Amino acid sequence: MQVIRVSRFGGPEVLEPIQLPTPEPAEGELRIAVTAAGVGWLDALIRRGDGPDVFEVEPPYVPGGAVAGAVEAVGAGVDETWLGKPVISSAKGGYGGGYADKVIALPDSTFPIPAGLDSQHALALLDDGSTALALLEKTPVLAGERILVAPGVGGLGSLLVQLARAAGATVIAAVRGGEKAAIARKLGAEPVDYSGADWTGAVLELTGGERLDVVFDGVGGELGAASLALLGNGGRFSGYGMSSGAETVIGDADRARLTIVDMAQLAGFWPDAPRRVREVLRLAADGSLAPVIGRTYPLAEASAAHSDIEGRRYTGKTLLVVP
Repeated sequence: MQVIRVSRFGGPEVLEPIQLPTPEPAEGELRIAVTAAGVGWLDALIRRGDGPDVFEVEPPYVPGGAVAGAVEAVGAGVDETWLGKPVISSAKGGYGGGYADKVIALPDSTFPIPAGLDSQHALALLDDGSTALALLEKTPVLAGERILVAPGVGGLGSLLVQLARAAGATVIAAVRGGEKAAIARKLGAEPVDYSGADWTGAVLELTGGERLDVVFDGVGGELGAASLALLGNGGRFSGYGMSSGAETVIGDADRARLTIVDMAQLAGFWPDAPRRVREVLRLAADGSLAPVIGRTYPLAEASAAHSDIEGRRYTGKTLLVVP
């Protein structure tokens, strides 16, 4: 089988296509013939050696985890009705294993794709959709509230925007450039270009000078720190990412006046993830939620996908596809 392996931490060039023996599913396992694999900022951070401690890995390893495809083999004890089903799943064993054309997975983390839902759209919901639901369960938004989503049109951010809009919130999406601003407007959000010198002033102009009620921060670093000042007293801050390479630093004064949850919340989402995956698949199948698919790359070009992610040359969810 073909996989993409990281033999050492470093730049995108360390992502190398290699051939490995195709594994047989053991008892309680199934094997998926992969048609697409998810790619995200987390993969790039881990590849550089800068990933969060909870995702600690050591080279050599195969990046990723989320895949779409069809079940082609099952181990002992696995219901044979899985065979041939189009599914989304996560590679067995936690982080790693997804950048491959064959993946071993467990039935409990494998989900049939609803009829009428494109497999790539279903894949875009596996991690990002369930996380978006979890973030909103942990930090709910109410009708009429003013919220900021940063970044606003990535794989996760674009789903947060839609779910918050459905709850009746007024959503501001932090983006870069005109293309991403146009996508934000299409999703029902007001875009603000956070590469501008006074992007926080632009946010307050949109709100008529009123402070925000909620910030969802997937960028961290300077942007996350600046967004704290946009929150009114009693506001809520939800940190879920660090695409800048650093988590948002939150001082005692802000902790005293705001309700803060940081990236430590993510580990608590995992036990109930299957329920949320089924829910976002249902929402997408009935047309209530529409994942934004950005660029797709052949599996062998994973290094190009990472280069574009790090250069912020992407919108929505980035995928690797297997012919």
